[in-house]
Amino acid sequence: MTAVLPRPHRAGTGPAGQPPSDREAALLGTPMPADRMRALWVTLVITTVGGVVRLWNLGHPTDGGSPVFDEKHYVPQAWQMLRNGGYEDNYGYELVVHPPLAKQLMAIGEWLLGYNGWGWRLTAALAGTLIILLVVRIARRLTRSTLLGAIAGILVICDGVLHLQSRMGMLDIFQALFVVAAFGCVLIDRDQVRERLATAVREGWAWNTPFGPRLGFRWWRFGAGVMLGLATGIKWSGMYWVIAFGLLTIAFDVAARRTAGVARPWTGMLRRDLAPALWSIGVISVLVYLSTWWAWFASETATDRHYAEISGDGSLAFLPDALRNLVLYTLNVLDFHSSLATPDGDPHPWESKPWTWPMGLRPMLYHHESGGHIDGCGQSDCVQATMLIGTPAMWWLALPVLGWGLWRTVFRADWRYAAVLVGYGAGLLPWFVNLDRQMYFFYATPLAPFLILGITLVLGHLLGRAHAGFERRGTGLLVVSLYTGLVVANFVWLWPILVGEPITPERWNAELWLPSWR
Repeated sequence: MTAVLPRPHRAGTGPAGQPPSDREAALLGTPMPADRMRALWVTLVITTVGGVVRLWNLGHPTDGGSPVFDEKHYVPQAWQMLRNGGYEDNYGYELVVHPPLAKQLMAIGEWLLGYNGWGWRLTAALAGTLIILLVVRIARRLTRSTLLGAIAGILVICDGVLHLQSRMGMLDIFQALFVVAAFGCVLIDRDQVRERLATAVREGWAWNTPFGPRLGFRWWRFGAGVMLGLATGIKWSGMYWVIAFGLLTIAFDVAARRTAGVARPWTGMLRRDLAPALWSIGVISVLVYLSTWWAWFASETATDRHYAEISGDGSLAFLPDALRNLVLYTLNVLDFHSSLATPDGDPHPWESKPWTWPMGLRPMLYHHESGGHIDGCGQSDCVQATMLIGTPAMWWLALPVLGWGLWRTVFRADWRYAAVLVGYGAGLLPWFVNLDRQMYFFYATPLAPFLILGITLVLGHLLGRAHAGFERRGTGLLVVSLYTGLVVANFVWLWPILVGEPITPERWNAELWLPSWR
């Protein structure tokens, strides 16, 4: 298995069996590992194990058979969608403040298994399982190491945030899934673009113009646009990744053209790549987002389907009626979100601000019961609780990992860390714009996969190059193994409060490591 640090040249031959040129080798970089079948089996095994962990006793706990915490908003809305054919219509409820896609996905589970914990959490668990698969493959592509891809999968399984969010009828795990899928598409598109440019360099037509060659239709970039549209169809914060990944693909294109020796790489990007990128990432994501409202458009009684008529708002009359109503409804909901401020002197007991999220300093208590009516802990007084906690063995390393990644990006031009930082930053930095708004730790769910990818890159440095000496490689493997074991042990310790197992009050207090966790 190859290590994370890339070699400067790729094995292969140029014209007439000659070694590849320096430019071609630089474009191609380190090849993907040759163990494709073994990597596939590793991915499937780890994903299967993760799926079992996610699904274990999935229907527990509930609030007397009803949803817990914010499930109380989204689970009934999903049930309404199942009844209505894909849209909400409960005007008395009037708390429909997010796009419909996640609730439509939850409705599939309710249709299959009924209105119960298993039903409203099934598709969330499947989404969390798919994130494991995607992170394994993405980490393998970033590091060119099947071993490190497998380790990244284990870290995803053992992250408390991704685990518990995969077991809740809420929106954020679905957004994390589509954001990670979009990130994977962007990475494959980068490799594909560089392969096309390497072919142009090898065949001698890369420099026919000072702007470089046209690169043809890029299906993976198109796929990224589709995934980002779906992410925005879960929550509007998906638009931050639309902007971030759009800029990332443009940066990749400039770097690729410069590496190929194009005389004017920036102008080449502007002339050759910018408009297709705006189409694939920008326009496609908007069109896909609008398509997630298909049932709303097709209805007559969906929530605020005739908002303009109800409110008497005569603005935007130039738009078609259906689109006009959606825009006005959206602006109304955006006003709700922007004005959802923390009351002075009366904050929500589990509210947190974004500077606490990287280390998970203020988790979320989703469910808590105690007393003699709960049994199973071996005592007359038991505690049953679920708390959203990022596994400290990973989340407490966030600041050093981010700092190291920034250093590698600035001083070593390491594109891998840059890409991970872009994905992480798009999920964190926008929340600093309006700090008066109510915010909660579960908003950080999409950060977790990027944190894990950053940790995996660091573990690759600790592991060392594949051709390093036996002692260096063995020491690196020992350190990586010990750290992975520490994460697993930490996750096992947290397990009771991630799945709601009955525990003693003493064990409950032992789980709460920091004063801010209480």
